[in-house]
Amino acid sequence: MRYEFRVEGHLSETLARAFPELDHVVMAGQTVLYGPVVDEAHLYGLLARFQSLGLRVQEMRQRPI
Repeated sequence: MRYEFRVEGHLSETLARAFPELDHVVMAGQTVLYGPVVDEAHLYGLLARFQSLGLRVQEMRQRPI
């Protein structure tokens, strides 16, 4: 599965490195992180990582492979 996460604000390179399995692109007012998510445990782990870093996920969606 591939997922896309839209996070409020522009992530610094340091914060982006906290998600080595995801690529990212900075857009107007937000950062989009995207990439493969291997299973449900990985997905919940990513969401927990966003939360622990104080990042607000505005949108999350599953993308076609």
